[in-house]
Amino acid sequence: MISADKIDRASIIIHDVVSKTPLIRNYNLSKKYQCNIYLKREDMQVVRSFKIRGAYHKMKTMDKDAMARGVICASAGNHAQGVAFACSALNIHGLIYMPTTTPRQKISKVKHFGGEWIEVRLVGDTFDDANKVALRHSADENLPYIHPFNDEEVIAGQGTVAKEILDEMLSPVDILFVAVGGGGLISGVGSYFKQKSPATKIIAVEAEGAPALAESLKADRLVRLDKIDSFADGIAVQEIGDMTFEICKKVIDDIILVPEGKICSSILSLYNDEAIVVEPAGAISFAALDYYKEEIKGKHVVIIVCGGNNDITRTEDIRERALLWEGRKHYFIIRFPQRAGALRDFLNLLGPDDDIAHFEYTKKTNRDTGPALVGLEFRSQDDYLPLVDRMVAAGINFEHINTNPMLFEMLV
Repeated sequence: MISADKIDRASIIIHDVVSKTPLIRNYNLSKKYQCNIYLKREDMQVVRSFKIRGAYHKMKTMDKDAMARGVICASAGNHAQGVAFACSALNIHGLIYMPTTTPRQKISKVKHFGGEWIEVRLVGDTFDDANKVALRHSADENLPYIHPFNDEEVIAGQGTVAKEILDEMLSPVDILFVAVGGGGLISGVGSYFKQKSPATKIIAVEAEGAPALAESLKADRLVRLDKIDSFADGIAVQEIGDMTFEICKKVIDDIILVPEGKICSSILSLYNDEAIVVEPAGAISFAALDYYKEEIKGKHVVIIVCGGNNDITRTEDIRERALLWEGRKHYFIIRFPQRAGALRDFLNLLGPDDDIAHFEYTKKTNRDTGPALVGLEFRSQDDYLPLVDRMVAAGINFEHINTNPMLFEMLV
């Protein structure tokens, strides 16, 4: 673990640049889950994530020769913004590698924060792809590499989040939810809590599509995933660090995997109900609350809102994923008889709140039926099965494709 004294010193080193973010009791969530839920708003940092803490601490503690050579890093977005901001603040040149899949909003912010002090290069489809190139460049050019998570100084910087939480909380923290990607945040925060508040239960929250930590804990060794879902880009890594893995084994009390659709549902709920804008990594700990609703009753619970760099152009994709996960959107291939009135017969089967969200049809010559791709949106997931029953009773020739991944990916 990282010593609490080291994290205390890191807090002093970064205080001139890093904001002490609010720790706020959330009324609606506390009422919903019958407990006291506090939000540590790291989405309110100048770079809208906690990553500035580790990046600035690492670079501030480097020797002058290293600073003069310039630095290099790889990031899916938030760490890049932290490094870019630190480069500008410390007058250090930086080369930043990012995956080509990084949302444009994050790339623009990196360039904004770094200004003339940084250069951005887009390579590969995942963080791990970009990281390989960055590490090779670092070795070839002898440039200091600012790792996003697997570095003691970076971890110590991230751990300052925990110091601020414990300094401000008037009651003991019973449960702490922490999002996990490479493991830097939970390693730093977990280290501090285990030394200063050992009774606190620390729950790691990981995306179901990128379970690098969960698989590594299961195997009791580092596991590199062959394939990941990069939707939750801020925490989507194929392999966590060896340093963070060893710390995680000591500080984590439980781990939960959250489906990407559930994360999307939480993003929309936070925006609609709380006017809080978060990215997938920032929403994942909220999404975990439903899995612990009995355990957290009557407790003091803290959620670290780790990032708010969401790209508005992703909103429709987020909404689509949320509706699919909630069971309120379904896609069908319907083979309509090629006769007048066939479509009207189908429409008469729809309920008063059923909405056609997608419709593609091509009339076929010399055939009795013509296939249509139909997407239906329901007010409640309970409206789906009654419609299916009515379609079967009416003799509608259809195929539900939500549960056919290959067909769904090809057509939707």
